[in-house]
Amino acid sequence: MSPLVVIPAAGASARMRGGDKLLETIEGEALLRRQAVAATATGCAVAVTLPPGPSARRACLGDVPVAIVDVPDHKEGMSASLRRAAGLLVDGQALAVLLPDVPGIGAGELIEVLQRFRSFDGDRVVRGGTVLDARPGTPLFLPHRVARRFLDLAGDDGGRQALAGEAVEFVRFPDDRAVRDLDTPEDWAAWRAETGIAE
Repeated sequence: MSPLVVIPAAGASARMRGGDKLLETIEGEALLRRQAVAATATGCAVAVTLPPGPSARRACLGDVPVAIVDVPDHKEGMSASLRRAAGLLVDGQALAVLLPDVPGIGAGELIEVLQRFRSFDGDRVVRGGTVLDARPGTPLFLPHRVARRFLDLAGDDGGRQALAGEAVEFVRFPDDRAVRDLDTPEDWAAWRAETGIAE
């Protein structure tokens, strides 16, 4: 059974000072849509968590074949999205978490981490990370037994407490692509200047 890939996109983007980081465009495509398309390239089912009601985020997903999951308690933080995602799993199904504000992760990186996860028969936590300083990043693939711990999450720790005591296998990328999230206008400006990628 393939994992369910969840993209937790119910956050407020508060540090963008009125903008929305998930609607920033990369070569004409909104970041959230771009990441959703990348996730579908794995062949896994994909769910995107969003606040209830109409929104530009919801609209940008258009015809991308993903499930939209409403998170009424989204103001609680990341844990609300992860709880909802864990509740969608069927018996034995693994869960993958792709943070949507890390544009360095695309379909190729997702598939590489998925393949490593499958090499352990889906029974070990596997995630992206960095080579030089061993920082943990996205995506994160979790066996069913670990993903179910998300049902008890509270606050905004991103699920770290659920990983306590688990051996973690890293797919270490040669740069910061797995850990570089773009939360502010300055982050976006610096990333665009370094990569040369157009809006």
